[in-house]
Amino acid sequence: MIYLGIGSNLGDKEGNVNKAIELIGKRVGTVMARSSFYYSAPQGFLSPNDFVNVVIGCKTTLSPKELLLMTQQIEKDLGRKLKSHDGHYHDRIIDIDILLYDDVRIDTPELKIPHPLMQTRDFVMIPLKEVFAG
Repeated sequence: MIYLGIGSNLGDKEGNVNKAIELIGKRVGTVMARSSFYYSAPQGFLSPNDFVNVVIGCKTTLSPKELLLMTQQIEKDLGRKLKSHDGHYHDRIIDIDILLYDDVRIDTPELKIPHPLMQTRDFVMIPLKEVFAG
């Protein structure tokens, strides 16, 4: 089972998240669980636009690297132009983070699993606990 964090703070935020989940279901694998929407202020940057976040659990046959490429493609297809780099965050129409992938551990420059910041983020941990409690 993989767990993905999905967030948006621009436009139709709930709609953006729902579209991402729909595309994940079509391109990544079967969505098995989904948290409710979690609303939060931006972390790591200033913006008047609050976030809507969701965590989903999926079954997939994609490798971690294939999963990363597919989630990045879904972000692009939904209109994301910029990725955050080196802790410099900004408003985004959609963001999809790989939180967990079974018990796999990866630590490369382009991919880190488990997600290294997830335990410090309520907007990840609260929805993730909801999915686990299922």
